[in-house]
Amino acid sequence: MNVTGHTRSSASIRDVAAAAGVSYQTVSRVINGHPSVRQSTRERVLAAIDELGFRRNATALALARGRSRAVTVLTADTTHYGYASILQGVEEAARAATYSVGVGVLESADEAAVVAEVQRAADLGGGLIVIAYDPAGVRALEAVPAGLPVVGVVETPASAPTDNRPWVWTDDREAAYEATRHLLSLGHETVHYVAIPSGTRRTSTRTGGWLQALKEAGAPEPRPVQGSWGPAGGHAAGLELARDPSVTAILCGNDDLALGVLRALHEAGRPVPGEVSVAGFDDAPHSAYLTPSLTTVRLDFTGLGRSAFALLHAALEESAPITPHPVSAPELVIRESSGRPPA
Repeated sequence: MNVTGHTRSSASIRDVAAAAGVSYQTVSRVINGHPSVRQSTRERVLAAIDELGFRRNATALALARGRSRAVTVLTADTTHYGYASILQGVEEAARAATYSVGVGVLESADEAAVVAEVQRAADLGGGLIVIAYDPAGVRALEAVPAGLPVVGVVETPASAPTDNRPWVWTDDREAAYEATRHLLSLGHETVHYVAIPSGTRRTSTRTGGWLQALKEAGAPEPRPVQGSWGPAGGHAAGLELARDPSVTAILCGNDDLALGVLRALHEAGRPVPGEVSVAGFDDAPHSAYLTPSLTTVRLDFTGLGRSAFALLHAALEESAPITPHPVSAPELVIRESSGRPPA
């Protein structure tokens, strides 16, 4: 309890006004940085705020400014590594800027369901971040009402987007290209690919990077094996590839697929990397602790989430122009699962 009789956690704007000997409207002007307050009065109010431990109510401040200090992230998934890491990055950056974050889950790619979820998010005010890695996310990004601040987290665009498309992305194409080149450099005749689904096109950017590396090397271009997002899809694809003795190198569209592929190769009696080299994608936390540890491509999804919020924050605060941009360069992480092909 302090000398005014108020606990530090319960002080209100009127308590501050009484302690400073001013009106509560004056306290509000000081809090909001209004220039019409005399310096001596400002200092007295700030001293009272410090003495009472007064904290601004973020909701009241947002109402006073005519804007909501909140963002909503629309996503079809909250569990897979990339999605979850993006959410983590958004939350970290928003918390530092005293914004709150809500999550709207796109449970279906059905147009009516997506539009309804977008409208619910829009009704909350603030801005939107849409993770558009899948059909539901892509449809949601297209359904955002005009005039509502929004940032899309997207696959690598085929060409540079215009300024009216505030998007962020990592260079998946370059990452797949580098991983494929690494496997080819070890002496493998070609590299087979287990693909993740694409939300925006028939051939994902990861598939495109893999194909580009094969073409430049003049290597055979095997048909991609379509996987899913998780280990079960990788296991099924791995069993199919393990039956072909000519398969000596496999690139997987994410580390969860690679986990399933490694299990399938083990069951088929094809040692990694003695007979088959395997590389993943994303550098999920478990990839360094598999046996063998997984060669993969590291993408900074958490940084991507931070950048998405920074772009949206600039729009909400009207402090910077909105321009689309990529975020961070991929990094090849070489571990035990890749090696030279059998003699």
